[in-house]
Amino acid sequence: MAKFETLAAFLDSIPGPTNRQKLTDLIAWIPTQFPQLELRIAWNQPMFTDHGTFIIGFSAAKNHIAVAVEDFTLEHFRETISAAGYASTKRLFQMRWDQEWSQSLLKQLIAFNITDKQGVDAFWRKA
Repeated sequence: MAKFETLAAFLDSIPGPTNRQKLTDLIAWIPTQFPQLELRIAWNQPMFTDHGTFIIGFSAAKNHIAVAVEDFTLEHFRETISAAGYASTKRLFQMRWDQEWSQSLLKQLIAFNITDKQGVDAFWRKA
């Protein structure tokens, strides 16, 4: 597995210009809605943090974009995620490359995490 230290290196690894552009657009959209979030590359993927705590992360697979939001948030929104047409696993949900990404859902997830993690001083929620 390649080690990505920049967003450009991560995006360059995504096969296909359409898929690459889709994820580029998604990542560029987040700061327009939540300018306080910091983009960083960690664990070979782009993620956004707020005051040093994890909010949302993305990775690319052959058939989908994987969206990680932590188990607590995923469970809280699992029905909404399913209703939006996305498959989910225990740790993330998947937006197929041929699906549109839901701005509304992503706004809800990000806003929820920002609010819920206001007092969190660690990267991950404590169980």
